[in-house]
Amino acid sequence: MMSFSKARKEDVCQITGIEGTADEEPKEQCQKEKNKMKKPNTLKIKSLIKHRKNSKSEAALTSETLLEVDLDAIEGIAYSPGDPQVECQKQKNIGKISAKIKKWQRNSKSPETPTDNAVELDFNGNLEQNRLAEAQQQLLEAEECLFSSKEVTRGKDEEDKLQMDYEIFILRLRLVIQDSFIEDNQETLKSALISIVKEEAQDRRWAEVAADQRPIWRPTRCRQFHDTLLQIIVEQRMKNADEQNNLADNLSTSLKREVFRLGKQVQKDLLRVVRNLRECYPPDFDICRLYARLYHQAFSTRLQEFSRSNISSEECLYILSWIVEYYPKDVLKYKELEEHINSSSLGPLLPEEDLERLEKQYFSYKENEIRKWLSNAFEKEVKKWSDDIEPELMDGYYFSNFALDVLPLVDGAVKDVNTLLSSEDKAWSLLNQLDSFFLSYKTSLEKLIKRNPENIPKTLSANLDNIYQFRDYVQKPEHPFSEDTRTACLSTLADLKNICHKYFLSRIHTELKPLYQKLWTKVWFAGNSEVVEELVKELENYIENFKELKPVCREELLAELHVEVMVEYVRRMMKRKLKLKDKEQQEAAAEFICHDSSKICSVFAKVEILAELHVEVMVEYVRRMMKRKLRLKDRAARSSC
Repeated sequence: MMSFSKARKEDVCQITGIEGTADEEPKEQCQKEKNKMKKPNTLKIKSLIKHRKNSKSEAALTSETLLEVDLDAIEGIAYSPGDPQVECQKQKNIGKISAKIKKWQRNSKSPETPTDNAVELDFNGNLEQNRLAEAQQQLLEAEECLFSSKEVTRGKDEEDKLQMDYEIFILRLRLVIQDSFIEDNQETLKSALISIVKEEAQDRRWAEVAADQRPIWRPTRCRQFHDTLLQIIVEQRMKNADEQNNLADNLSTSLKREVFRLGKQVQKDLLRVVRNLRECYPPDFDICRLYARLYHQAFSTRLQEFSRSNISSEECLYILSWIVEYYPKDVLKYKELEEHINSSSLGPLLPEEDLERLEKQYFSYKENEIRKWLSNAFEKEVKKWSDDIEPELMDGYYFSNFALDVLPLVDGAVKDVNTLLSSEDKAWSLLNQLDSFFLSYKTSLEKLIKRNPENIPKTLSANLDNIYQFRDYVQKPEHPFSEDTRTACLSTLADLKNICHKYFLSRIHTELKPLYQKLWTKVWFAGNSEVVEELVKELENYIENFKELKPVCREELLAELHVEVMVEYVRRMMKRKLKLKDKEQQEAAAEFICHDSSKICSVFAKVEILAELHVEVMVEYVRRMMKRKLRLKDRAARSSC
């Protein structure tokens, strides 16, 4: 091999730290140093690449960046450990590589296409112009020239020089791949990828030749080298995830902010791959899916670290949200990414054991949270009853926030559990708490009625609205109650409604009793219209008192009142205190019944949709009864009827 110049030997000494004079031969220097120091495997070269002037990407290396160049790790470069000549040759190579890197620093533009009149560039010229495909082709031609025939005697210097050129080429290839995310580097990257494809083809050719007949650098395994380097790049970019993302500042913990930045880094970089890098790569690289797999693995690794640490329930929820919602839907299913990434082949972000631990922690947190919400809301409502605080009026109706305080929180928790855990059984378990909650509600309401405070009519009016809201929620089939829990809850809510209705209606019937007693007496038969008119007037007054009930509550209460009034009317008739001696009296009584029923129903017609139908049913019922086809022989039978 050609000897180094004096200046070059000084460079070697400076870079490697070898003590000696420039006049000494490299071999002598290396031998001299062999017994004085252990030679490091890794050479640190400062400022290999300076910041690109026009680069807007954070991927550009700064002047302070340290690039680790492990020459022994470069595929295809093999040395004989302990051989002084090889060690010396290694020092020569390092010196030349350092010199080449300095030239690349000065010229990092896209490859230049020479004009027709341009001088054909040599290997070094092509590297300086970022024309890696052309430089690699020259290496292949030199390799073919040296190794194409067994009859040709290869010079040691020629082979060493070609080996060093391959080292320089592979290092340059590495630097280009590391700059993949720099927009100005795209054309250079295309050239580098062409050279990788050619190197793979050459490796396959040499695979058919005996190992001792191949060049020492074969196989170079550039494709494998490329894929491994991409993994390192991805891990580094995830490690340095964009800390300038202001959206993360709104999150409450450092772990949440870190997870957010990681997820957004995945999305941002994959979009760059699809928009920019995809066009640089040959189709067989399947580069979008390769990057997706690497980022998926890097994100998964960090999430596993987080999930195995001591995290709060709030942080547990945030991680689960990224695993189940944000990552698969907002990142992998992003419009521009979806068609280029096979998300189903990526696998889960967390191993099953880690995921189950997070799910268990989260579900326990939600159970306790709902229990706390129900308890706090209930205590708050009961305290209002104890203090006899008058409910507020809203739009003219008595109103309580009780149901509104409870239902949205419970419903939100159930939906979260259904979404994040995909478990109907766990959703059932959360809603089971409503059963005991309604039973406590019923017990407290009964105690309130026994105390009978001053504002109880208004309090019950407001609570009827709560009861109806609870009932509507339980009845809806989309809410995932188990059948047993749904039935139990509806039964308790029906009891709650009946407690309120009984309080209102029992007092009305007590006050109407004197009028009920006049029905089907001689006074009623003689002046039918006067008795019923008085009854109707009283009913109208009571109905007016219910105007501050929500419409749906008022309708059901008045429908029940209507039925009870008509039942009381028939019960009085069945006592048969009025003796109808002949057919004319019976027919007259039948007419009175129709008239009374019509008058009573007219009172409820304004607020009850079924009033008209109820009139027809009652009239037909009384007509049939008045035909007296069924003979009731004694008083007991008539009372039973």
